[in-house]
Amino acid sequence: MSLVDSVRKVIVPIHKEGYVFIAIGLVATIVLANLWSPFGWIGAIITIWICYFFRDPVRITPQREGLVISPADGRVSQIAQALPPPELELPAEPMTRISIFMNVFDCHVNRAPVPGRISKIAYTPGLFLNAELDKASDDNERNALAIETASGTVGVVQIAGLIARRIVPFVKQGDTLETGERFGLIRFGSRVDVYLPAHVVPLIGEGQTAIAGETVLADLTGNEAVARSFRGI
Repeated sequence: MSLVDSVRKVIVPIHKEGYVFIAIGLVATIVLANLWSPFGWIGAIITIWICYFFRDPVRITPQREGLVISPADGRVSQIAQALPPPELELPAEPMTRISIFMNVFDCHVNRAPVPGRISKIAYTPGLFLNAELDKASDDNERNALAIETASGTVGVVQIAGLIARRIVPFVKQGDTLETGERFGLIRFGSRVDVYLPAHVVPLIGEGQTAIAGETVLADLTGNEAVARSFRGI
């Protein structure tokens, strides 16, 4: 391993969305330290955590056609059949929904689960309930994307949580995404739902940990599911 690779493993890039919060943390740390030195240490710890929260690590994304890759770091909180958000204007038929919950220690940069064109983006204001609750999909503030792929349309919904208060999109309707490409960020604890055609078999289970841009959630072509069945997995 080269020296550059070693440094990159220790020093993870920070997304620019975090710069203003880091600056506020540094100023607050200086002010607090001048008031009382222990306060300064508390400010420094919080500032370091902010740097950690806004980290944007390099990810190696599987590129085989048909794979659905996790759009978020976190725990798979639920896999269920559910109607897609009405604002995406998809057929009102149940789809396979994979929900990934991000706590405040997970990386919050979101990545495209599939390659394709964004046919619809819809922002919906709402509540800030605990993102792990099932009704958060309907009641919470969210930003929904419909991505057209060669194997059908995939829905991706960023959901603000109990602490989160801002969904930051990096893309617009009509843009074309590559798998693993960054498309947005949610500040602090939140959730991302992926809606797949109902026949698609998930290749991950509830309770498992997913890594954005790397973990395979499903295979739209069914090849991976067939292979696992053959191997008895």
